[in-house]
Amino acid sequence: MIKLIPKEEKFFDMFNAMAQNVHEGSKLLKKMMEKDPDLRDIAESIKALEHKGDRMTHDLFTKLHKTFIVPIDREDIYALSSKIDDVMDVIESIARRMVLFKIKEASEPAAQLAQILNRSTAEVTAAVSQLQNGMKVMEHCIEVNRLENEGDHIYHVALGKLFETETDPINLIKWKEILEKLESSLDKCEDVANVLESIVVKNA
Repeated sequence: MIKLIPKEEKFFDMFNAMAQNVHEGSKLLKKMMEKDPDLRDIAESIKALEHKGDRMTHDLFTKLHKTFIVPIDREDIYALSSKIDDVMDVIESIARRMVLFKIKEASEPAAQLAQILNRSTAEVTAAVSQLQNGMKVMEHCIEVNRLENEGDHIYHVALGKLFETETDPINLIKWKEILEKLESSLDKCEDVANVLESIVVKNA
């Protein structure tokens, strides 16, 4: 159980809002991978969420600088907020590439990875919301790690198949980059889980 100072619970509310914002972004990205999506409109919505996330991070850092006593170590507050923001940044970069590359229909592995990302951000959101209950945080973090492993397998199989079957070098470059970014987004979720686990252990 993390010992909190009542006045400083606002930090945890801010973490929750940031995680929920990322989860909304992953929902929209999953929608981009469905049949006949309106890529440009969805990408704009994701960009708006990315800007919102940047403002949240800025507001949290501002509050941190003005706060003398914090509920957890300052470096952990920086690390957690930064890692959550990193997930949103990668989601936005994937959406931007979908538009830039004029992707008309997502490949099956890309759609699968987007679905796994959506599940992973849901687990991250749940973990962050339980930050005051250490053992429950750990349960969600373990699932994030499992999902990263699942996504890693799909990514490597898809990459091998792409190089084996794709004859158009432009399409190969496009899908290689999108698949790499999707795999990276799962790594970023795992980074958040690792920071959460460290916070729980340090404050047990």
